[in-house]
Amino acid sequence: MIFENSQLKLAYDFVQFTNRSIFLTGKAGTGKTTFLHQLKKISPKRMAVVAPTGVAAINAGGVTIHSFFQMSFGPQIPDGILSNKGNTISHLKPSPAAKRFNKEKIKLIQSLDLLVIDEISMVRSDMLDAIDEVLRKYKNRSKPFGGVQLLMIGDLHQLSPVVKDDEWILLRDYYDTFYFFGSRALQKAGFVTIELTHIFRQTDKYFIDLLSKVRTKAVNNEVLEEINKRYIPGFKPKDEEGYIILTTHNSNAAEINNKKLSENKNTSFFAKARIDGDFPPYIFPTETNLELKKGAQVMFVKNDSSREKLYYNGKIGKITLIEEDIVYVKCPGDLAEIPVNIVDWQNVKYSLDESTKEVKENVIGTFMQYPLKLAWAITIHKSQGLTFEKAIIDAQASFAFGQVYVALSRCRTLEGLVLSSPITINGIKTDDTITEFTKKSHEEEPNESELEASKILFQQTLLLELFDFTGLKKLFYSLGRALDENKNILDPVMISEVYQIENEFIGKIYSVADRFKIQLNQLFAQNEAPEENENIQERIKKAATYFSEIIESLLIPFFESYILETDNKAVRVQVLEYISKLQLVAFVKKSILKNCIDGFKTLELLKVQANAEIDFNTIQKPKKSEKIKSTKNIPHSELYQELKAWRKTVAEENNAKAFMIMHQKHLMDLMDRMPRNFEELSMVKGFGQKRIQHYGSDILSIINEYCNDQGIEAEQTEILEPEIKIKKAKVNSKKLSFEMFNSGKTIAEIAAERGFSPLTIEGHLAHYVSLGELEVEQFVDSEKIKKISDFFVDHNTSSLTAAKEFFGDNVSYSDLKFVLNSLRKNQVNPE
Repeated sequence: MIFENSQLKLAYDFVQFTNRSIFLTGKAGTGKTTFLHQLKKISPKRMAVVAPTGVAAINAGGVTIHSFFQMSFGPQIPDGILSNKGNTISHLKPSPAAKRFNKEKIKLIQSLDLLVIDEISMVRSDMLDAIDEVLRKYKNRSKPFGGVQLLMIGDLHQLSPVVKDDEWILLRDYYDTFYFFGSRALQKAGFVTIELTHIFRQTDKYFIDLLSKVRTKAVNNEVLEEINKRYIPGFKPKDEEGYIILTTHNSNAAEINNKKLSENKNTSFFAKARIDGDFPPYIFPTETNLELKKGAQVMFVKNDSSREKLYYNGKIGKITLIEEDIVYVKCPGDLAEIPVNIVDWQNVKYSLDESTKEVKENVIGTFMQYPLKLAWAITIHKSQGLTFEKAIIDAQASFAFGQVYVALSRCRTLEGLVLSSPITINGIKTDDTITEFTKKSHEEEPNESELEASKILFQQTLLLELFDFTGLKKLFYSLGRALDENKNILDPVMISEVYQIENEFIGKIYSVADRFKIQLNQLFAQNEAPEENENIQERIKKAATYFSEIIESLLIPFFESYILETDNKAVRVQVLEYISKLQLVAFVKKSILKNCIDGFKTLELLKVQANAEIDFNTIQKPKKSEKIKSTKNIPHSELYQELKAWRKTVAEENNAKAFMIMHQKHLMDLMDRMPRNFEELSMVKGFGQKRIQHYGSDILSIINEYCNDQGIEAEQTEILEPEIKIKKAKVNSKKLSFEMFNSGKTIAEIAAERGFSPLTIEGHLAHYVSLGELEVEQFVDSEKIKKISDFFVDHNTSSLTAAKEFFGDNVSYSDLKFVLNSLRKNQVNPE
């Protein structure tokens, strides 16, 4: 194992084999950052790394919290959180974290197993709750952080979150503390604290003990006296000694560096950075216009990526020579000068590889410059994470918790540290909230036994969730309620089909799974990891086979073929949303269950689950031409589909929506009443004089022809013109169209002259094709005639609806009608 240190291995095992969130902490120099870089290389979990500041994000090889989660920099007030005083504050707006993400970002979030937050000490509690809101929105609504595991890395005794007074006024009614552990989502999720104690930066035990007392505010007069022995009034080292000044404010550091550089009389060398792509100024690692001179004291701001490892981030040296594109730097203790070339920093953006389903780091921008900056002085804030051999510390004006500790702990040795002003008790600021939290964490620090228990619990939880179908049951209930509330405008058969499949789901899946979970819980009493228990594995294999087959044969086909008939847009959106959710849950369940047919493996299950959620969005559904939808349970289904086809054709001819021609509810009313004449049609709701004038003849023609074909008896009433034209002499409408066609008029001319739609005229003429008085070749080309004829014969059907679904837009409704009537002629009058 790469982590030989027992604490580092414990941390890795908690990350790898459990879903517990982890706070990895430790004194400065204990290897927290090294752990992160190693974890990124070897962990199979799909992770993203974020940090509160641009510089911290670049150092960690990640992105900022604000960019990844699209947050503003102000206070984040998540939805649904009451104040600590039990009331709500109405003037506060919901967190902007609920902002919509693009599809790529959503897929990325859905794939995450692990979110690493570096420099967690600088993250406010409200920011963590805003992260929770986003992760739950796009991954799993019922779990803190959407079920994503958190690895939080940092030292609370170092730099604290930046919280302005006016921001805390807004937040204090919601949070007991602004530190990350005040997050309500994190408190609900729970986490383990693992503190690294082996210090790699310092080796002097005496200095380590002093730093530890400063870190925990265990400073008495004796400790203070020892530290202040390093106070040397008026200390002015020679430039070649390589001291750097750590000060509290940016203005102080800039003033010192500019003054020192101006005193240097050598010629200036200017290096302008090259920036490609997206690399915003707030994460620049050094100056874009870098002014250097021979003799200038500089600090490396990047680790050497070459095999030689000649320099590291924070190493101090002096420029000895500048020639062409190389700057030579001599560092104290080194025998040779270091040749420094231009290097690049990368700004990464996370994305999901659609083929491998792995989280990828895509370089979206680069910053190219010498890895140097003037280093006679630097702020304590920017020194966090750096290591110096020699430093002069000016912490007299320290203003933040942990600032003195950060400054002192930057040095490898006590001897390399010089104070420009004495340290006072008041200057060592440590928040009592942190002290209390640290004490409690020490008392609850996990061990190998807790790790093993967490591993077992994680595996058991995954299995119980896998065989829990409550989510599907709730979605079925919601879908049924939505259909029932709108039953007056929906096809009753469509509603009954949902209830039928729900009942089958309850009997064959939900009830069986409930009994199986009882068996699992009994097996779990053995307190052994399910992965390692043969009895549990065998039961899982059998159950996975059963449930995956039922889902694949029962639920998946139903959801894919379900037809929603409604013109009400709101109802359509609501019902289809439930159908889509049911499809997603069923698809994910099926995918995981099929993976478990050969046995349960934790990491494989997590991977399949994440992949399934992504794959669902790219499922190719069968084309209509590939399936013949059954409508046998709908009363007069043939007529129903013919009227729908007519409505669609008329809508397309008039460049209108189908519901503008006739609402779905009115179509259902037609099926109930089956009007055979204008008087009966006028009694159908929605059919006023204007609609009857425009469409009445078409509708009555379709209904009467259907009734005649099906032998439905009714008083034979000639289809009259609309009421506005009733005074005209009664005529045989079909015969008149037939005579006009034989006189040489086109279908379009007949329709225009008679005030009918072309579809109605085609219906009139199709009647005469069935009588053998017109030939089908006059209306349909021979190739289509053969294809359509073959369909009706091969499928042993006369269903125009089935044929239209099979051929799609390749044939028209009229083509089908003409060919079908031609076949009927041949059946009656065989040659």
